[in-house]
Amino acid sequence: MNPVKPVSRKTAEHYNWGAQCDGWHLVKDAKLSVIEEQMPPGTFEMLHHHGQAQQFFYMLSGEAVMEANGQLIRISTGEGVRIPPGVRHQIKNATNQPIRFLAISEPPSHADRIEDGAQK
Repeated sequence: MNPVKPVSRKTAEHYNWGAQCDGWHLVKDAKLSVIEEQMPPGTFEMLHHHGQAQQFFYMLSGEAVMEANGQLIRISTGEGVRIPPGVRHQIKNATNQPIRFLAISEPPSHADRIEDGAQK
């Protein structure tokens, strides 16, 4: 059993995605993924869905727009949205400030990602 210890962006595995976006794996195991992500102004991810994974996006700072099955949902600091498996979605930063959020997936979603089309 692994010891219990604090984790932060300084100690977590870092990766880049999309157009200058960052992610830090705060929790990365076979059953759960917790990633802190940061998106610069005007960035967005590809429209996609997951066959098995459910996700919860929680805004740490800023405001994002989540498209989920064609519906646009604004998520502000201190708010979150659950995305069930099979729901086509993409997160966008339509503001002029960076945004930070947690992307929590159960089970982890990276190997379960199915692209649905062009970026919007």
